[in-house]
Amino acid sequence: MISINNVKNGNVIKLNGELFTVNYFQHVKPGKGGAFVRTKLKNFKTGAGTDKTFRAGESVEDVRIEKKKLQYIYNSGDDYYFMDLETYEQMPINKMIIGENVEFLKEECEITGIYCEDKLINVEMPNFVNLKVTNTSPGKKGDTASGGSKPATLETGAVIQVPVFINQGDILKIDIRSRKYLERV
Repeated sequence: MISINNVKNGNVIKLNGELFTVNYFQHVKPGKGGAFVRTKLKNFKTGAGTDKTFRAGESVEDVRIEKKKLQYIYNSGDDYYFMDLETYEQMPINKMIIGENVEFLKEECEITGIYCEDKLINVEMPNFVNLKVTNTSPGKKGDTASGGSKPATLETGAVIQVPVFINQGDILKIDIRSRKYLERV
């Protein structure tokens, strides 16, 4: 247990059996009444944000998390197999834990596994990946001035919008948070 007065941004706490990351906290001491701590929390499982106010001195359960580097090997149905880069142990991770960015995974891609009490609770994908364009319509001469875009299928099967000058076989740097093309590599 930890006093809410000692909580800092980035701490992971357990409330009502669920894990939350503290994104923001503010200790408030009004002129009248007791002090309190105003927080903004993010649910680990759902990603939903919530505001919660605690009385000063109230205790919450502090949770220790551990981060491990994992390397993607292959998938079988909804299970994606990763190797722990320290122990070389292979483990399946369900598609639901990885989330919608699963379509940017390619072999040998490294992610960070977040563990609580030796149980995987979440994964962090890299912010940027380099992927090859496997299918897109050819650009026409003179179309670059209009600044238009066209869909492109990447080697992992993901489809994103790219500028018209991108051709099949180009390797692109993609920001997977916004699912946008950044530059050719």
